[in-house]
Amino acid sequence: MVQIEKEIDRPLGQAPRRPTGKRSAWLRKGPLLAGLCVLALVAASASIAFRQKPYRTPEVVAVVTPEVVAAAPAQPVAKPKPAQTPSGGPQIIRVNPPESEGGAVVVRDPSAVGLNVRVAHLPEKALIEASPSGPLPIRAADGRRPFDVYARAWSGARGARVAIVIGGLGLSQTGTQTAIGKLPPEITLGFAPQGNSLGRWMQAARREGHEIVMQVPLEPFDFPNVNPGRNTLTVEAGADEILKNLRWTLSRTTNYTAVMNYMGARFSTNPEAMGVMMAELGKRGIGYVDDGTSARSLAPETALKNGVPFAAGDAIIDGVQDRGAILDKLDELERTARAKGFAIGTGNAFDVTVDAVASWASEARKRGIEIVPISAVASDPERG
Repeated sequence: MVQIEKEIDRPLGQAPRRPTGKRSAWLRKGPLLAGLCVLALVAASASIAFRQKPYRTPEVVAVVTPEVVAAAPAQPVAKPKPAQTPSGGPQIIRVNPPESEGGAVVVRDPSAVGLNVRVAHLPEKALIEASPSGPLPIRAADGRRPFDVYARAWSGARGARVAIVIGGLGLSQTGTQTAIGKLPPEITLGFAPQGNSLGRWMQAARREGHEIVMQVPLEPFDFPNVNPGRNTLTVEAGADEILKNLRWTLSRTTNYTAVMNYMGARFSTNPEAMGVMMAELGKRGIGYVDDGTSARSLAPETALKNGVPFAAGDAIIDGVQDRGAILDKLDELERTARAKGFAIGTGNAFDVTVDAVASWASEARKRGIEIVPISAVASDPERG
């Protein structure tokens, strides 16, 4: 067949031939596909147009814990009254911060006071009074007492508790070092005022976590044949002399919670002499520990009268310097503690005593006995 290239050459009345095959099928579908594409574009545009907050970046909520900064109040507030240390709840205690800290205030629970062994050996400046004989303990302007601030923390549980005071530290350098190193930190240590390097040994003991007391030489019945040592407090001395000798003892070191008698069977039975000493201790916020050697001691009533925290020993554990005898006395203390809630033992820093106490304390814990500092079992008139 001859293909007619030009329309003018086509015979009159003869229509052109339609394309056939794949090409004609594609041409027939073309308009339909184009229509579908247009509908798709319209639908997409409508979806974008009516979408809420198109192309908005999702908001990210950052939870930031604000740093607590102590700021001065907008309006002046009343000064807190110098109150007695409460038996529970938080208390604000200022701990001699470095100048770089801007006098930061540290909030502590009273039961936790004394826990930070990193600073336990540092005296609290607010609790120190300068004197010719040395630094004297004193109540702080806000009412805090050395008895509270230098106390070692304990659990506060109501179980059986035993407090043990080992005295005579400072007299023997080797014995003092051994006692501080071997005895558990819950054991209270007593320093003799005639000892050497008491400041250094106090710091070593406090770094190990011990609560400490200062021993005060008091007149025995057969004085001066039996002499407790330098600057002994005597009945015949007047009030001024008693205070002078007492303050010398108190100034021998710092960071102790209480004083404990060394001898003193005669002195402790004299109401006038005991009254002078207890009034001074009450004024300074210092406790008193009676070792229990004198049944006629007036310490309980004079301490109560002068607001002095007081504790009395139930037994001297090393009256016989034998390991078996000492362990028997410690077992006796344990029975007393189970019966009345607590017991107090006193002893000296003999090697046999230190070894026996360290061994017994480890076993007693396994039997449910809590070893506590002396301040934990003292009766405190200011706390009721």
